[in-house]
Amino acid sequence: MTATDTNGTLSKSQQAYSWIRERINSGAFVPGFRLVLGSIAKELGVSVVPVREAIRRLEAEGLVTFERNVGAQVAMLDDSAYSATMQALGIVEGAATMLSAPFITAADIAAARLVNAQMIESLEHFEPRRFTELNREFHSVLFERCPNDQLLDLVHRGWNQMNVLRDSTFSFVPGRARASVDEHEHILKLIEDGADSLEIEMAARAHRTRTLDAFAAYQADRKRSPAQR
Repeated sequence: MTATDTNGTLSKSQQAYSWIRERINSGAFVPGFRLVLGSIAKELGVSVVPVREAIRRLEAEGLVTFERNVGAQVAMLDDSAYSATMQALGIVEGAATMLSAPFITAADIAAARLVNAQMIESLEHFEPRRFTELNREFHSVLFERCPNDQLLDLVHRGWNQMNVLRDSTFSFVPGRARASVDEHEHILKLIEDGADSLEIEMAARAHRTRTLDAFAAYQADRKRSPAQR
């Protein structure tokens, strides 16, 4: 089946694909969530055939896994790849933020605070994907003025790799979001006050590391049996 039919509208398979993927990206369908073909087909008002085709496409993209006697489910995170990327990003982003600091203007600080205020406001009706978009916008203010182009390229690669691994870490550890915005203000205050460059770098790095620690705690809790929790 093609992506569009003869009159240019989305095919049923494409509709199912878009519907499922949007819910994976938003965090509504978390890793391990079972994708019951019949239920999805009923929700969309289609047969199971286009849903099955959509599932196969998502499986090819690594977003869905299929196991005999289990069925289709949202793919789990690659813990090792995620941890390695977060560790590397913490180092290069911390350094880039430190090098950017002397070039960050009062207008930049104001812009970053505005974004952080939007993040705080979003906590009331939390949407992990939107929060992550704002999070990247915030951090971009802090590292984009880095004068070292090679280091900046590594930061961009790290953020892009995070998007490939999973659209939003905050889907798994939403409680981390509140602490995150508080840490944002701390980093801004350091830059604003002309703090020592090493202190700025370590604050930016620790901010990233704490998110990784929160995710590691979440994964460890998941792996414990109900009796151990």
